[in-house]
Amino acid sequence: MTNLKPSIPKGTRDFSPETLAKRNFLKAQLTAAFECFGFQPIETPSFERSETLLGKYGEEGDRLIFRILNSGDKVKNADLEALNQGNLSVFSNSLSQKALRYDLTVPFARYVAQYQNDIQFPFRRYQIQNVWRADRPQHGRFQEFLQCDADVVGERSLWQEIEGVLLYDRVFSGLRLKGVKIHLNHRKILAGIASCIGAESQLIDFTVALDKLSKIGKEGVINELQSKGFSADTLDRLQPFLSLKGDFLKQLSLVEEALKDIEIAQEGVEELKFIYEQLARQNLNAISVQFDVTLARGLNYYTGLILEVLPPEGIKMGSLGGGGRYDNLTDLFGLKNTSGFGISFGFDRIYLVLEELKLFPSTLATSSQVLFLNFGEDSANLCFDELMKLRNFNLACELYPNAAKLKKQLNYADQRSIPFVVILGSEEMKKGVFVLKNMTNGNQSEHPISRMTAVLQELP
Repeated sequence: MTNLKPSIPKGTRDFSPETLAKRNFLKAQLTAAFECFGFQPIETPSFERSETLLGKYGEEGDRLIFRILNSGDKVKNADLEALNQGNLSVFSNSLSQKALRYDLTVPFARYVAQYQNDIQFPFRRYQIQNVWRADRPQHGRFQEFLQCDADVVGERSLWQEIEGVLLYDRVFSGLRLKGVKIHLNHRKILAGIASCIGAESQLIDFTVALDKLSKIGKEGVINELQSKGFSADTLDRLQPFLSLKGDFLKQLSLVEEALKDIEIAQEGVEELKFIYEQLARQNLNAISVQFDVTLARGLNYYTGLILEVLPPEGIKMGSLGGGGRYDNLTDLFGLKNTSGFGISFGFDRIYLVLEELKLFPSTLATSSQVLFLNFGEDSANLCFDELMKLRNFNLACELYPNAAKLKKQLNYADQRSIPFVVILGSEEMKKGVFVLKNMTNGNQSEHPISRMTAVLQELP
């Protein structure tokens, strides 16, 4: 049999014990913040029915969904007639009825509709699970990654939007990550701009292109809109909106004036004003809030406030989170008039930023506190009995598995960063004592075996 070169697919990662200690720390910080704000945890399957996911993220999002091929007898149900007729879409759908989840929001909407009779509304949920996207892997962008969402569904109050921003501030404050910027916009303002420039019928194309501004620049956006059939006159009327200057309220007032005759846009302006004024009353520690009329959030399901979280100045990283108001998402699953608002934390990108800025606590590495050295059967039996007593007191400890040379066992403790070792050889057993060695400073002390549990429990 040919030997396989060990490797993993692009866009995925293995995690070492040291990395997982940091990831678990970050997850615990997020969980504590979610629960402090009254959110309850749920989990959904890693894959959903294809029809649940497809058509909810726009054309570009749908292309990034990992489809799961049918297996076994279901393969026989492939629509070969559609293939012969050149209908590749129908043929493709006949090969797959399931797909890996692209995000947590659409599965959550499905969950709410499916269990609506068991849920107390408004329903506040958080979810920390992996998602998958067939995206091009690059720094901070993976095909499998952890997403952390908090949503409130069943309530249209703008206080949910305010709480969402404050939740970001709570998390980033707890992580000591300062200088995070949160950009706000409103889909009703974008609809108003589309109306103003005569592009109401091309709203989706408009928002999808605008959402790429930070990646491809103003010229790239203009070129993409031209390729979608936007006229030169339409693009000329768009230019002033791409060049707004001033603070949050100044820019918002300019937009308000430019769109004063468009009712839907004025609704968006008023909502943004309320949200900003309420946030201004709070003591924000880690974030600043900015108005960004070019923020579009390309996902089709957003209907109100949209937001995006950007890293501190000087950090080369994409957005650390995002979210917004969605009024009609559960409609797709038969549950009408159930508005929701949600935010997402980009767990893996936040991890990379914390790593770059060295903000993880230095004491996170998980390791045994005590290693019992092995000097043969009699020693091992006695050490194992003592070890089990200590584990009953939740002291992390282990026995070296065989009677290897002393240097090898001590090297193991050193490489594992185990701070203390217990030496209990034949000489120590005769004397009824054990030797405790501090691996950090090399100091050794002798104690009665009868006091081992008490002595080791007092270790720093």
